[in-house]
Amino acid sequence: MRYVSTRALAHAEATPIAVGLSDALNAGLAPDGGLYVPQSLPHFAPQDFAGATTLPAIAKILLQPFFAGDALESELAAICDQAFTFAAPLKRLPLAQTYALELFHGPTAAFKDFGARFLAACLQRIQRDDARVLTILVATSGDTGSAVAAAFHNVPGIRVVILYPDGLVSPRQAHQLGCFGDNISALRVAGTFDDCQRMVKQAFTDTTLRELLPLSSANSISLGRLLPQMSYYAWAALSHWREHNSPLNFVVPTGNLGNAMAALLARAIGLPLGEIVLATNANRTLPDFFDNGEYRARPSIATIANAMDVGDPSNYERLRWLFPDTNSLQKTLRAIAVDDATIRTTIAAGEKRYGEIWCPHTAVATHVLEQLRAENTQGDWAIVATAHPAKFDTVVEPLIGHAVAVPPALAALLARPAHAEPMHAEYAQLREWLLQRRDPHADAPTD
Repeated sequence: MRYVSTRALAHAEATPIAVGLSDALNAGLAPDGGLYVPQSLPHFAPQDFAGATTLPAIAKILLQPFFAGDALESELAAICDQAFTFAAPLKRLPLAQTYALELFHGPTAAFKDFGARFLAACLQRIQRDDARVLTILVATSGDTGSAVAAAFHNVPGIRVVILYPDGLVSPRQAHQLGCFGDNISALRVAGTFDDCQRMVKQAFTDTTLRELLPLSSANSISLGRLLPQMSYYAWAALSHWREHNSPLNFVVPTGNLGNAMAALLARAIGLPLGEIVLATNANRTLPDFFDNGEYRARPSIATIANAMDVGDPSNYERLRWLFPDTNSLQKTLRAIAVDDATIRTTIAAGEKRYGEIWCPHTAVATHVLEQLRAENTQGDWAIVATAHPAKFDTVVEPLIGHAVAVPPALAALLARPAHAEPMHAEYAQLREWLLQRRDPHADAPTD
């Protein structure tokens, strides 16, 4: 399997440059600033997964074509076993035909753990010609940074630099981001997530910086995050298919579109996923696009579902690669926005209605499903539960009237001291910071 840039395809290049998986993972972003996508897509049928019942077993079959021909192909089984060590339960809820796909049972209590651990397992095995320390540069709106930090903590030859919007993540999210130390650095940026994302993208397109400092990405722009996230959708959809012989529909809370793209890609290659509906917070870039067909990036709005506070989703480029025709896309997909007041109401009613405590992001998806049901939408639907509510105690606990039990892994992180360095929302300051702290044993490349 070879991979090409979304921007080369958008410009209809006759022979876009194609790279192998290892090169795409190492680079993170394509040289032209685009996102890597498969040059072709495999196709599966449910019977291709006969006998595979666990998440790692399904992932090994699902991801094999995407690793074909790469040096990592022989390591795929070991990578899956290393990354997928916790469950993604498909839980039946009290309401008829309603499920929750729980993706928050990993070490940092968010769905990002799946992709981050998989990417770390890949990069640990890639042989690089450059012996210098590889810097993983990450912009986070809340959960990505801690998942990446946990996955790469104390991995030799790799350091992680996390940028997050100061004051715009939950207190427990902020603590997680700064509690690792060692090869993990957290930068609290005086700006929004969009500022953090812009600064990271500028670094990847700064050719002079990249000559001096090997860089890679662990954001949802990385193939190493996107590909493994298909696995839990495949597992859930196949489990439902085997029991009911019908597709399972999903409501996916989304900000940067990475998790949603994984669901769409899994469906595109033949897994039995039915309808997919995107659930966003008050950041209406995607709902407005589906309403009028015009994509307009805008500054992000701060909400209580902060991990989805994105005004210009990076994976929109991948969405248009998969659906190049706007009319077809609008007929295939739908996005619904939910405001903070409704999120609060949904959290407050969650225990009585569903027997569940929702995080703000899962509450967004829950309300969207309630709206779909009110429109008489039929079939079996799964709410994608992306984070544990204990990460958002300051929002959730006042609404439900009692404390949320903290999972042991999260409690261990919260018990550690935390530190983050302040930074202005200026690329020049980030660039200087990176160069001042680059590998002291590295020499600048010579002509």
